[in-house]
Amino acid sequence: MKKIILGAMTLFLMACGQEANTGPTIGLVVSTLNNPFFVDLRDGAADKAKELGYNISVLDSQNDVAKELSNIEDLISSKVSVILINPTDSDSSTRAAQLAVDAGIPVISLDRNINEVTVTTHIASDNASGGKMAAEYLNSILTAGDTIIELEGIPGTSAARERGQGFNQKASELGMLIVTKQPANFDRSLGLSVTENLLQVYPTVKAIFAHNDEMALGAQRAVEDSKLDIKIVGFDATPDAIAAVEAGLLSATIAQQPSIIGSLGVENAIKIINKEEIPVNIPVELQLISK
Repeated sequence: MKKIILGAMTLFLMACGQEANTGPTIGLVVSTLNNPFFVDLRDGAADKAKELGYNISVLDSQNDVAKELSNIEDLISSKVSVILINPTDSDSSTRAAQLAVDAGIPVISLDRNINEVTVTTHIASDNASGGKMAAEYLNSILTAGDTIIELEGIPGTSAARERGQGFNQKASELGMLIVTKQPANFDRSLGLSVTENLLQVYPTVKAIFAHNDEMALGAQRAVEDSKLDIKIVGFDATPDAIAAVEAGLLSATIAQQPSIIGSLGVENAIKIINKEEIPVNIPVELQLISK
């Protein structure tokens, strides 16, 4: 295998040493911590803040736009220096992000973009390229006429839209057959139930592309229970997904490296605090992981 290397509010301050320092605080609002991808993103940000001696306040939006808005309001009241936002929804998160901008607090968007708001920089993988990568890989292991199911992420998120666009564009170019697509909201249990239902309608399908690994792992359970031979490709390269690839349960996953996204978020927040210029877009490299 190629190796690549509170509703409750989750709030903590981390700094160099055991106690928070008196310097600037960076705010981080995460869409949900009920997903290992975003836990890795948070940990990458927290570790970098600790390494560089900055405080970081992390809030969990629990995939709730109202909670996200409340989190942003709390960080504005706390007078943080920069806010990193991993939005719950590219459209619905606009109001919360604009509040921060209007309050004079620079905003950095992570992983998903925020529509109609001028953020200081956006840090993310090229999701469309990752979708194309998944289509190219499936094309290399399928035969002509094989059919594919697509499990989509949360409607309205840039990650779901861009991964789907990239996958469908390349699949169309290659003459691949996507027989159906249905949202499973980036959730493992929904990935299981949606796939179970779809396999009853499309029992001859040969492959599944899921917009994230949680859905892919749910789909894998459904495929295993059905006794069918179906290739599955996920997206994010979470530890569970990498282990599943190694075990031959998933065919591949696209590595997005969320800890690096979080780490780069903090590094660039510090540059903003220090009045340094930073790019408007900062890409994080993607890579296919397969056996």
